[in-house]
Amino acid sequence: MNVQIAYLSNDQLGEGPVWVPEEQALYWIDIQRPALQRWHPQSAEYRFWQLPSEIGSFALRKQGGAVLALRTGFAYLDLETAAITALADPEADLPFTRFNDGKCDRRGRFWAGTMDEESPNTRGALYRLDPSGAYLTMQEGIGISNGLGWSPDNRTMYYTDSIKHQIYAYDFDLESGTIRNRRVFAETPEAYVPDGLAVDAEGYIWSAKWDGWKVVRYAPDGSVDLEVPLPVQRPTSCAFGGPDLKHLYITSARVDLSAKELAEQPQAGSIFVVKTTTQGLPEPRFQG
Repeated sequence: MNVQIAYLSNDQLGEGPVWVPEEQALYWIDIQRPALQRWHPQSAEYRFWQLPSEIGSFALRKQGGAVLALRTGFAYLDLETAAITALADPEADLPFTRFNDGKCDRRGRFWAGTMDEESPNTRGALYRLDPSGAYLTMQEGIGISNGLGWSPDNRTMYYTDSIKHQIYAYDFDLESGTIRNRRVFAETPEAYVPDGLAVDAEGYIWSAKWDGWKVVRYAPDGSVDLEVPLPVQRPTSCAFGGPDLKHLYITSARVDLSAKELAEQPQAGSIFVVKTTTQGLPEPRFQG
């Protein structure tokens, strides 16, 4: 597959791409900058919002603005004024964790998990933030909470724990927003770890492989369908975008790479794009 640079962003830790069809724009974050970013491919217009603490993930809100999962907890961001409104910090008593990846389900609930920075401990958790502003703990014992997604029929939720090199599948109830029957969907070798993911309209799962130089597409049964080699070591996540939702945008990182490694992969931290033959699914907005 023909991999191209979409945007030369030089992110330290680019993550969480979200395509917004109404704007024909790509949003994503740099966890360490920390900032939320937006780029319009057609006009090349770029904007960023500087944030007060590390951001793990975000989702756009139905009523405008964005909901954020910051180191300091859940918050709202006003995209016009850049004002931050704190909501809740589920792990205020755990200074060794921070929020990481997150996404909205198709009822507009925001799911985001934390990671234990004192690896290989597993004191992180997965939370569900409801439109009311209340949150629930959905899964505990997590090392590095990562890649989330739902099958097209909303019956399966996929969730990644990078420290365990595993992507899980859960039975998912769309109406109640509950999960059960966790099982291993796919595992990766010790040499690299599964990071963010996207689910396409055919129900296949595209998983970025940190330190693996690639994105892997899994069939719904967990078998490897294809691999997309990349010119960077640390792809972090992916999302479908473009006018037809057939362009796979891939974020990447340059954090903790040596001078020699950066010289060998000067495009590390950029956003890449691959034209696929399958179509993605639009990302839901947070209903709060």
